[in-house]
Amino acid sequence: MVTRQERRRPSARRDTPARSRRGRRPVTARNRTGTSLSRRRGLRRRWIAVLSVLTVVTLAYLMFFTSFLGVRAVEIDGASSVPADQIRAVAAVPDRKPMMLVDTGEIAGRVMKLPGIASVDVSRSWPSTIDITVTERTPVAFFDGPGGVHLVDGTGLDYKTVQNKPAGLPELNLARVAPDDAVTRSVIAVLASLPPALKNQVTVVRAQTPGGVEFTLAGGKIVRWGTASEPDRKFKVLSVLMTREGKVYDVASPELPTVS
Repeated sequence: MVTRQERRRPSARRDTPARSRRGRRPVTARNRTGTSLSRRRGLRRRWIAVLSVLTVVTLAYLMFFTSFLGVRAVEIDGASSVPADQIRAVAAVPDRKPMMLVDTGEIAGRVMKLPGIASVDVSRSWPSTIDITVTERTPVAFFDGPGGVHLVDGTGLDYKTVQNKPAGLPELNLARVAPDDAVTRSVIAVLASLPPALKNQVTVVRAQTPGGVEFTLAGGKIVRWGTASEPDRKFKVLSVLMTREGKVYDVASPELPTVS
């Protein structure tokens, strides 16, 4: 015979699993939630990618196809004897042209055609300035020629013609003046090697061969210098020779100097 208490026990046991599952979400609900999160993350990544591409495209458009980052100023540095306005005009930098499309090489090439310019550096200074830095040619001598007085720089280049003889520069008396001429190169090398105390006295330089450089001093005396080798030794020997009477002082071979 089954009592009431015994009949109730099975239902109590059937209720136990239900109580143990309280607070737990069904598997299908958890799966739906995970799928939704994955979709949101995927959409977020896609939007980030799209925005990144749009940003790059917008920047490229602004830099290459609009005047937003266009040229608004041209700065000239290093100009002295060559007017800055002349450099700016020859450079012909296009106004408002996008900075990234400005050909700095072409600009430098145009400026280099100016006779007084030895070197040019063209650079971009963001957001809107083109900087042109020049190094001007410095005359080291001159000679009389067609059209006036020709200035010669440290490479032996005849780069400019003026009307008046420049003060403080020696005159060249050569058959030919050019950077590719051996005699010209030797004379320029000698002038560069002379001690300032002697160089400032030189009025005329002449030579027929690279090893036969000679010059006339302000007092009219002639110095046969030879090549540009041993300038300090030659100067010391010449300083002693100059204490003697004479017209021509030969220190081309400093170990065998002569006065005549």
